[in-house]
Amino acid sequence: MIKKSFIVLMSLLMTGVIAKAQMQETGQNLDYNVISTAVPFMIIAPDARSAGMGDLGVSTSPDVYSMHWNPAKYAFIEDDFSVGLAYSPWLRKLVPDMNIAYLALSKRVSGKSTIAGTVKYFSLGEINFRGPNNEDLGTYSPNEFAIDLCYSRKLGDYLSASVAGRFIYSHLTQGVTNNSRAAWSVAADIGVYYQKPIYMGPVDGAFSWGVAITNMGSKMSYSNANSRTDFVPTNLRLGPSILVNIDDYNSIAFAVDVNKLLVPTPPIYNEDGTILKGKDPNVSMIQGMIQSFYDAPDGFSEELKEFTLSVGAEYWYNKVFAVRAGFFHEAKMKGNRRYLTFGAGLRYNVFALDVSYLVPVNNTATSGTNPLEGTLRFNLAFNINKWGANTELEKVNR
Repeated sequence: MIKKSFIVLMSLLMTGVIAKAQMQETGQNLDYNVISTAVPFMIIAPDARSAGMGDLGVSTSPDVYSMHWNPAKYAFIEDDFSVGLAYSPWLRKLVPDMNIAYLALSKRVSGKSTIAGTVKYFSLGEINFRGPNNEDLGTYSPNEFAIDLCYSRKLGDYLSASVAGRFIYSHLTQGVTNNSRAAWSVAADIGVYYQKPIYMGPVDGAFSWGVAITNMGSKMSYSNANSRTDFVPTNLRLGPSILVNIDDYNSIAFAVDVNKLLVPTPPIYNEDGTILKGKDPNVSMIQGMIQSFYDAPDGFSEELKEFTLSVGAEYWYNKVFAVRAGFFHEAKMKGNRRYLTFGAGLRYNVFALDVSYLVPVNNTATSGTNPLEGTLRFNLAFNINKWGANTELEKVNR
């Protein structure tokens, strides 16, 4: 049986990276000002294909895992019906039994419309809870999950839009204390996706871009004793991609994603608890989204550091075998996650298999290692009833 402290659990949930906080006379040191939310598992890449390209996917070619990245992509999916299952052992350098599982389904309902649903489950393994006097409170298995449904529709030959609804449930404390309880939220996503064929002499391809705002939801509370609530990780994601069909057997795609959490930035407090710099974070969800663009204590320079960048590439041979690579960058002040990713994919008839591997390019200051090191993701998909190359764009993609 695995023994872990509850303090370690909560620190892992925040960002997956250990950040060192120091104090000055006026409060925090702005060397580190990480934004934390409830249910951070909601922004972890669930599928191996996108993870192998640096954790991106807002404008890449659509597949059954598009819900997490941009559900508007489903309108352009070529398959009539798809099922996907993804799995990742998570933070195995620190915790040996934590994992994320993801189930996704999509179904074309017409030439212009697609519906899809996903379930994301985050298991934190077995945790031994201890009381204030180190007494044994029992061993539990905290978990979190989210259930999504979406509708995606083409608005023209090259443009689509989508809406998605989500139920989020988080049961971390397992009722160990009298005042603790499970937390839940209802959230929504909106997305836009554009994909158009391009021709460069004898070479053709496609240019795409996408924008998605995900997890716009109510705040969550884990306690019956007070009114404190935490934001869910509302996120803005946007970026372009380009696909080039080199010849009948070889193609390569390049993509860029830019992300920003649309939740308030922690302010700098005086010793008496009043705010010295920044804005009050105790606001509504809508106000928090708006405020997130101008509330950083260090001004515009800090706001820019809140954007993360992913760049990636994907090479296909004969639509059967793929290799992928990518890079993810986050400012040191906001979490300091920087890593390379690599991946591979295989397609045979109606089956698809993908795997990815993460290699950090920085270590944490406290341990000399990185808890994300060696992260593996796997996914298997089953695609049936090819919709067919009915449009100029679908012919280019095939």
